[in-house]
Amino acid sequence: MTGHAAAAAIRQADPGGAVAILAAEPDRPYARPPLSKGLWLGKPEETVWLRDLPGVDLLLGRRAVAVDPGARTVRDDRDDVHRYDRLLLATGGTPRRLPVGGDRIIYFRTLADWRRLRAVAGRSVVVVGGGFIGSEIAAALAQNGKDVTMAFPERWVGERAYPADLAEYVTRTFEEKGVRVLAGDLVAAVEDRGGRTAVRTRNGTEIVADAVVAGLGIAPATELAEAAGIRCGNGIEVDDRLETSAPGVFAAGDVARFPSQALGERIRVEHEDAALTMGRAAGRNMAGVGERYDHLPFFYSDLFDLGYEAVGRLDPKLETMARWKTPFREGVVYYLEGDRVRGVLLWGAFGKVDEATRLVAGGPVRRETLAEAIAI
Repeated sequence: MTGHAAAAAIRQADPGGAVAILAAEPDRPYARPPLSKGLWLGKPEETVWLRDLPGVDLLLGRRAVAVDPGARTVRDDRDDVHRYDRLLLATGGTPRRLPVGGDRIIYFRTLADWRRLRAVAGRSVVVVGGGFIGSEIAAALAQNGKDVTMAFPERWVGERAYPADLAEYVTRTFEEKGVRVLAGDLVAAVEDRGGRTAVRTRNGTEIVADAVVAGLGIAPATELAEAAGIRCGNGIEVDDRLETSAPGVFAAGDVARFPSQALGERIRVEHEDAALTMGRAAGRNMAGVGERYDHLPFFYSDLFDLGYEAVGRLDPKLETMARWKTPFREGVVYYLEGDRVRGVLLWGAFGKVDEATRLVAGGPVRRETLAEAIAI
């Protein structure tokens, strides 16, 4: 998605420039959010495709294996060398894996993973992980008629993002919707059981399932950049124009760690809005526009009949203040650090992202004003 957004922006700013997208995936550019949302709720596969870009070469099924910033070349796994004036690294991330199970586990990330999971015969699915991706997949599968078991080490679904009382409510909702929740437990073994897959947890529970899917987050794919001598930390480090430490090389999307003006710190965001806005900004700057990326990306999720939009840091280790119109159904949660708002969770309250962004990007706030800061 990031590469497609960048190519579209380049083409708009520079109609005559040569543009190519080199990608390991065999499929042309597609939207990723429907993989854990709409495709399970009846939307056809063809709705994921992003629009064709005139004059953009798609070099699919090829993996970049080396970048030489001095020579301005990229070598792929067919040993072909591609020369560039400007290069975007939109390498995304690699799914975190369990130490057991091997290829019996579907690490949910791509359209191919969705196709593989959709093709599974039977009804029983184990979902490993209770965070953003794990909870979306579990909810989508349950709504698609599957018998779902979730296993994760935290006490509640979404515990790493939501305040404790909200996370507990979300977990009860999953259970009421028929999901078996094995909270506070880890997967200890995954093995074949007569053509099905047996999952055993550390607490001794065993589930025999037709499929096991894991949503454990990703590690930023920085290997290509690191080998090229480009500065990396928790992601590829970029400046406020999304350029890396190597002149002419940019990075954007899940892999890029950028300076956030709103938060006053470097952040890396693994969500759709970041992919699209960073891709467009990187593309424009690759075409010579020279603008700062000062956007604070938002993100969203749908879990059964619950849903939210959010900006900033959703870290329950921060102080949280909730203002509910209907408890746990519609309200706003503020994440505070001293007298600053660091994150806003708009739970069942939509169309308020701009207001929330202004709060995060603004200066100090008085606690007593937060009750009226975002009207719901």
